[in-house]
Amino acid sequence: MGTNNTRLSPRQKMINLMYIVLTAMLALNVSSDVLDGFTQVQDGLTRTNENVARRNQTIYNQLEAFTSLNPDKGGPWLDKATQVRQATAKIINTVDSLKRLIVHKADGPDGNPDDIINRDDLEAAAVIMLNPGNSRGAALRADVDTYRAFIQSFIPDSTKQANIAQMLSTAPVQRKGTLTPQLWEEAKFDQQPTVAAITILTKLQSDILYAEGEALQSIYAQVDAGDVRVNELTAYVIPQSRMVMRGGKYSANIVLAAVDTTARPELFIDGKSLGNQHAIYELSPTQTGVFNYSGYLEVTHGDGSRTKHPFESSYTVIEPMATVSATMMNVLYAGIDNPIGISVPGVAMNDISATMTNGSLSRSGDKWVARPSNVGTDATITVTANMDGHSVQMAATTFRVRRLPDPTPFISFTDANGNPDQYRGGKPLGKTILIRAEGLSAAIDDGLLNTPFTVLSFETVFFDSMGNAIPEVSDGNKFSQRQRQSFQRLQRGKRFYISRIKAIGPDGITRDLSPMEVIVN
Repeated sequence: MGTNNTRLSPRQKMINLMYIVLTAMLALNVSSDVLDGFTQVQDGLTRTNENVARRNQTIYNQLEAFTSLNPDKGGPWLDKATQVRQATAKIINTVDSLKRLIVHKADGPDGNPDDIINRDDLEAAAVIMLNPGNSRGAALRADVDTYRAFIQSFIPDSTKQANIAQMLSTAPVQRKGTLTPQLWEEAKFDQQPTVAAITILTKLQSDILYAEGEALQSIYAQVDAGDVRVNELTAYVIPQSRMVMRGGKYSANIVLAAVDTTARPELFIDGKSLGNQHAIYELSPTQTGVFNYSGYLEVTHGDGSRTKHPFESSYTVIEPMATVSATMMNVLYAGIDNPIGISVPGVAMNDISATMTNGSLSRSGDKWVARPSNVGTDATITVTANMDGHSVQMAATTFRVRRLPDPTPFISFTDANGNPDQYRGGKPLGKTILIRAEGLSAAIDDGLLNTPFTVLSFETVFFDSMGNAIPEVSDGNKFSQRQRQSFQRLQRGKRFYISRIKAIGPDGITRDLSPMEVIVN
């Protein structure tokens, strides 16, 4: 594209700068409700992690106390527990460092993961985690794989091993409509707001601490596993997932360690028997927040006596959330295809559907295209997701609908190096280039829309030696024979004008474009 050497005034430079800043702000159209939801989840996970860390420390302290009384018996198990604690601390610190890097990228060197300013920054997480030259996401995936295998080696129970494998899985994600699976790090951090990426990392820390607790519990339980005498029974709550959306399902296995498999315990929640022989506790939350529950397992012994073994746990219910953003801006243009990005954290793309008012919304694989109808009427995109067999509304986002802006006319030509270029007026143009040019074109070429238009007609206005205007009509978008004859008569330094330019865009609207001045070199 040809450059314009016209010097801009300080006022025009300021207007251009304000337009660039506004465009950047409009492009990041992430709902504040979604960001607030992530912040609430982040705060809840942080508190939960602190509680789990204290529980794990208590188990470790109990093993230390036992070892101090019986070093020969407890020493080997304390060494294993110390290895678990060290491995956990290492990967927790790695995740903390990634949080700081992401927030520093979004908020600057003084950024604080506990008080994120640019929560809706969509680039920071991808730059830090998915940089091809230094893929920290791939390194984190390898660390999680190593930690998962290490922790599972301390847990003899196959059910708990499978639960840890599922919780810390880094398997590729197969998206519908794609030929190759998406890497774990790309599924987690690509196009994620900063606050969402931090929440995902905090959730990973939560799962790591939970896995550490399972390993420490198993190590502590094995101290007396070789003894004939069993003097302690402990109830455990093993949730399938400790995070659940409103409208989803919370599912947990409640088991008793060292129990006789021929005598299953009876499960009581809030004083009521569930009558569930497999000890599975399920419910469908209708409100958001952190919810605690408690109960006990009642076991019948061989002598007919019954003992109760209490337990307590909690689960967090979050609001359904989705991200709907216009790829170009926070506005949609009537009559053309507008690329749209739609995603729901934690929900597969094939379980997501969306509808649109004032226009049509189509989908191809994971890509969406919105085509609004009427200018001036807002378009609302409503996103729903399939949650456990039923549809749940996740978000409804409203966009303003505008008409495409007018394009800029230009003369296409090839420079001396054979490269295509465009002449937009206001500076000298070689007469040879002018004569070889075919006609007039028009397009919106601002780096955002890049939309071509079709020129229908135009006029050239020449001036004779007496100053009289001589208009000549084009042949559609091509220079007519009379216009080309006028080009031949032009002398160096002369100028003429192209006016009455009519062009039609992909929205079907015919527009009158501004004239352009051509100076012959």
